Amino acid sequence: MNLFKTNGLCYFYRDTEHNFHMVNFVLKCKEMKIVIGSDHAGFELKENLREFLVLEGHEVVDHGTYSLDSVDYPDFAHKVANDVNNGTIEKGILVCGSGQGVCMTANKYQGVRAALAWTAEIAGLSREHNNANVVCLPARFIEVLEAKNVVKTFIETSFEGGRHERRVNKIVVGIC
Repeated sequence: MNLFKTNGLCYFYRDTEHNFHMVNFVLKCKEMKIVIGSDHAGFELKENLREFLVLEGHEVVDHGTYSLDSVDYPDFAHKVANDVNNGTIEKGILVCGSGQGVCMTANKYQGVRAALAWTAEIAGLSREHNNANVVCLPARFIEVLEAKNVVKTFIETSFEGGRHERRVNKIVVGIC
């Protein structure tokens, strides 16, 4: 897809008949560096989300997988979680068949708060109330459009703090 950017605000692409179509406005979303990864079951959804994020103006670090060949989801979840845990990248996205495996793996990292989300409302609440920094999607149970809404909500929603901050601070092992 050939993309053309005008005035830094809109993206256009040219179809096979050379007609231009507006794809996206990049006004609301602050550009962010985002890390993404998936296993084979989540590969196609990850590719759709990666392209969507680039069109939204974000820099995307893709830790794979890069094909439909069978792989082990923890290998990719560890790469994404490590980047978020060490502060290299602020937010991450993980995709596997159910979303559960990558979520469980990512949550092994002290600085990661991974949330399984299949609706935008759940993604928003995971940010507002839990300060989630990784969203995990179930590729076998979510359509591409809804997944894009989940990711967009996750990225654009802020942590509310206040009473929620006290609770989030208690998540760390041994802090009560």
